[in-house]
Amino acid sequence: MLPSITFLDLETTGATPLRDRITEIALVRFDDGVETVRWQTLVNPQQPIPPFIQSLTGISDAMVADAPLFAEVADKLLALLEGSVLAAHNVRFDHGFLKSEFKRLNITLRQKVLCTVKLSRLLYPQHYSHGIDAIVARHQITGLARHRAMGDVEAILIMLNDAKRDLGADAVQTAALKLMAAPTLPPHIDASLVGELPEAPGVYLFYGENDLPLYIGKSVNLRARVLSHFSSDHASTKEMRMTQEMKRFEWIPAAGEFSALLLESRLVKERMPIYNRQLRRERSLCSWQIDTQAQPLLKLVHEQEIDPSQMAQLFGTFRSKRQAVETLRKIADLSHLCAKTLGLETGRAGPCFAYQLKRCKGVCCGQEPPEIHALRVQQALMAHKLKAWPYRGKIGIEEYNLENDLRQIHVFEHWVYLGVAEDEDSLQALRAQKTALKFDLDSYKLLLKMLSQKKTRVLDLAG
Repeated sequence: MLPSITFLDLETTGATPLRDRITEIALVRFDDGVETVRWQTLVNPQQPIPPFIQSLTGISDAMVADAPLFAEVADKLLALLEGSVLAAHNVRFDHGFLKSEFKRLNITLRQKVLCTVKLSRLLYPQHYSHGIDAIVARHQITGLARHRAMGDVEAILIMLNDAKRDLGADAVQTAALKLMAAPTLPPHIDASLVGELPEAPGVYLFYGENDLPLYIGKSVNLRARVLSHFSSDHASTKEMRMTQEMKRFEWIPAAGEFSALLLESRLVKERMPIYNRQLRRERSLCSWQIDTQAQPLLKLVHEQEIDPSQMAQLFGTFRSKRQAVETLRKIADLSHLCAKTLGLETGRAGPCFAYQLKRCKGVCCGQEPPEIHALRVQQALMAHKLKAWPYRGKIGIEEYNLENDLRQIHVFEHWVYLGVAEDEDSLQALRAQKTALKFDLDSYKLLLKMLSQKKTRVLDLAG
C-alpha cells in the first residue's frame, strides 16, 4: 500500500496520555507490501490498571508486574518505526500515547501517521460505524483476541485485505495517500512543528516579520483549524497575504471552547494583531443608562465608565454612539416616547416634534406625568436590559479536557473576568483578589451564553 507502513495498536491504563500509561504494544510492519516484522510485548505501566480496564482487555496487574518498562523497549520500538508510516485505528490516541511516553525519555517522536478509522470511512462510506467492533462484525472476523493489541492489529489487516479484494489495491492506496496528503505550508513554517499540533481546544497565534502579531484565533481542534488556513491561502486576498507574511506560529492549549474564547478575546485586545477585526478593542462601545431623577432620562455611558455592580440600570450594548442613538430612536417611535425627554432632540422650546404628529403622549408639555413616561421608557427598553449579577459574589466556571488532561477554572465577579486558575493555589489567590472591576462586553456576552447552558459547571467562590 505504501513503501513502508507499520500497523500498531496499544493497550493502556486509561484514555489520557499525560496521566495514563501503556500496558501492551503490538505492531506488524510491511516494506514494499511484504510483512517484515511482527512484534508484541506487555509493558509495565508503573501504575495500577483500573478494574474496568482489566476486565475489558484481560491484562491484569499481575501480568505486567514482570514486564519491561517502556524505557526498556523504547530503542527497539523506535528502530521498528524508523522510516515507516505509523497506522492505527484512531491514530491520534496511539500516537498521542507514544509521544507522551517518548517525551518522558526526552525523545521527540516525529512520525507520519495514517488513521485507519478515516481510511475505512473512505473505503466503505455506505457504513455508519467504523470502530473495531463494527469492522469485526462487518467482515465476519473470528478467532481474534479482542481488546488485545495484536488482535486489533490483525482485525485491521483483515479489513484492508478485504478492501483490496473488493475495491482493488489501487483504490486502497489512493485513499491512503489522500489522507496523508501534506498541506502546503508557508515557506518559513517548520513542517515538524505542524505535526505537533494537537486535535484539542486552544488558541493559535501567527507572527510575521520581527514577531509582529498577524492573527490570533481559537478552535476546539487546533490542528484542523490551523491547517485550514494553510490549505485555503488562495481562497481570499486576506488569507493569501497573511500566509505569505507569516514567519512562525505557536499555540496555547485550553480546557474547552469557553476557555479558548476567553483567551482569544484577551490576547487580541492586548496584542492587536493586524488581521483580526471582530475582537480588536473598540473604544466606542457603549450602553444606555437610565436615571429617573435626571434630565434627560437616559445617559450614554461608554464601556470604561460602566459600573459592573449597576448592570440592572443599563440597556443595550452598542458598537458606536451612532448605533446606540439610532436604536433608541426606533424604540421611541414604536412606543410613542418623547425624543426631547430622552435627549434625542435639543435646542427647541415647547413640545417635541413627535407630539405635533401625535406620536408622543406629551410628557414634554405637561400632558403625561413624568413618572408614567419613565415607566414606559423602562418597559420599552426591557428587551435590551442587561442582566443583573445573579450570584452573591465570585463564581468559577470549570472546564476539563480529557485529551490534554487540562482543567481550568475561570473566575468572575459581577460579570467581570478576573482570571484563570489551573491549580488550587492560583484559585485561592483569585478568590482573595480585591481589585477594581473593569467591565468588558465580550467577556459579559461569553459568560452570559455559558450560563445559559445546562452542562455548565458553576462553582460558588463567595464563601
